[in-house]
Amino acid sequence: MKAKRTTLILFIILAWISRGTAQDVIYSQFYANPLYLNPALAGAKLEQRITLNYRNEWPTIEKGYVSYSATWDQYFEKISGSLGFVASEDVAGGGVYNRFIGGGIYSYRIRASHTVVLNAAIQANYLQYKLDWSKLLFGDQIDFHTGSVGTTNEYSPAKLKVGNLDFSAGVLGGYKESLYFGVAVNHLTRPDIALYDGNENRVPMRWTVHSGILIDFFQGMEGEDLRNFSISPNVIYVQQGKFHQLNLGMYVNKFPFVTGLWVRHNFGNPDAVIALIGFQTKTYKIGYSYDYTISQLSNKSGGAHEISFAWLFHRYLNTGRYHALKCPTF
Repeated sequence: MKAKRTTLILFIILAWISRGTAQDVIYSQFYANPLYLNPALAGAKLEQRITLNYRNEWPTIEKGYVSYSATWDQYFEKISGSLGFVASEDVAGGGVYNRFIGGGIYSYRIRASHTVVLNAAIQANYLQYKLDWSKLLFGDQIDFHTGSVGTTNEYSPAKLKVGNLDFSAGVLGGYKESLYFGVAVNHLTRPDIALYDGNENRVPMRWTVHSGILIDFFQGMEGEDLRNFSISPNVIYVQQGKFHQLNLGMYVNKFPFVTGLWVRHNFGNPDAVIALIGFQTKTYKIGYSYDYTISQLSNKSGGAHEISFAWLFHRYLNTGRYHALKCPTF
């Protein structure tokens, strides 16, 4: 019965989502999933990069909310910019309600001056929502005296799968290889994802503003910059529909380790404290983070676990003409 009640609760949550009041998943390792944060981060490092991300939200709730993401990006001199590809999936209720998004990015690189570099990007995606009606359990199916399960009077929507084109855009800037800032807008065309005929359910646009500064305590030392000791205070603001979220925190880098700590606030509702630890080399990096819930939901939900992995393929470019935007790597 516990599993049945959990499934019922999840359906209520998903019914709320279907009205368009819910938001996109926000990863806690913001820059470890760079193209999800801002398409203009494609090619920001000038290297070829592959990233994999996994997020398990509310793990103590059976069949909670799990997200997967994979990206690839690389800078190409011949097109004066970068290409990127993104694929991500959210699985709710053990596959009751799924969202898939996949697409490509072009990011144009502008060397505005010797100290300022800009990336401007456009992203085209295919967005799909899918409902597995066979996995749903309704209250009228359950005999609360015997625990037996019968049929339901609820009717299936006309469409169990709906897809649409979806577009996003972003701008990223760097100043003197230490200050970074960016703005991204997802779901520019607000695609309609209604499952029932005659209804309209458009995805609200998601605005993201992010910025920070890299403070390197050993500037000019020989070798790769990741070998230096540095800190990076940063801020990320996300708005989607009536949802507002502010993340304030800082990375501490001491090769080969990275640590981080943030507070996530949903304006009127302090949500979580996020702790990160990562390990990085020239060719790969791996990170783990945990969201400790401090809102009224409490940490009985289990918070959220997140794991990231990335491969980096180093390229030798003229550093007088090109330099990477030194955004964080987690």
